[in-house]
Amino acid sequence: MSAVMALTVGAAASGAGADLLRIVRINEQIKRIVGVSCQINIMALNAIFLAKRAGSAALGFGVLSNELRVFSHELRNCMQTLNALIHDCVNEVSVSLRNSRQGRLLGAVAAGGAAAPLLGRVLQRRAAEGEAQARRLSSLRRQLRRALDDAFQMVELGGVLAKSAKIEAAYGQSFAPSLAQVSGEFDGIVEEIRSALEALRRSPFFTGY
Repeated sequence: MSAVMALTVGAAASGAGADLLRIVRINEQIKRIVGVSCQINIMALNAIFLAKRAGSAALGFGVLSNELRVFSHELRNCMQTLNALIHDCVNEVSVSLRNSRQGRLLGAVAAGGAAAPLLGRVLQRRAAEGEAQARRLSSLRRQLRRALDDAFQMVELGGVLAKSAKIEAAYGQSFAPSLAQVSGEFDGIVEEIRSALEALRRSPFFTGY
C-alpha cells in the first residue's frame, strides 16, 4: 500500500467519522423540531375552539389558526423527508467507514506479503468504489440541504401566519387577551423552529460538496 493511498484511506476514515457525528446532531435537531411542530397542531386546535367561542369578532383569528394547523402538518411531512435523507446519509457514511477499515487492513497485509500485487488490484477497485460512494454522499448532502431550505421557507411563512394572528387577536373584544396569549405562543414556537433550521443550514456537514 503506497504512502499516498494510506494517507487517502486515513483521511477518508477521519472525514466519515466527523460526518457521522454531524449527521447524528442534525437528526437530534430534526426530532426536536418534529416534537415542536406537534405542539403547534395542538395549540391550533385550541385556538380554533377559542375563536369559535369568540364568535364573529375572531373570524380572522380562526382562519389563521386553521392555516397554522395546516402548516404544522406540512412541516411534519417535510421533517419526514429530512429523516429519510438522514437515514440514507447514515448508510453511506457507515459504508465509507467500513470500507476505510477494511482498506487499512488489506493495505497492511499487502505491505509485506507475496500477495501484494493481487491485493493492490483489490485496493484499486475499492478506491474506485470509494469515489462512487463519495459522489452518492455528495448528492445526498445537496438533497438534504435543499430540503432544509424548503423547510426554512415554509417556516418563514408560518412566522407570517403567527404574526398575522397576533394582529387579529387585538380585534377579539373580550377574548382579545386570551387570543393574544395564544398567538404569542404561536409566534415563539415558530421562531424557535426557524432558529433551529437556520442553525442546521450552517452545519459543517454541508461544506463537503
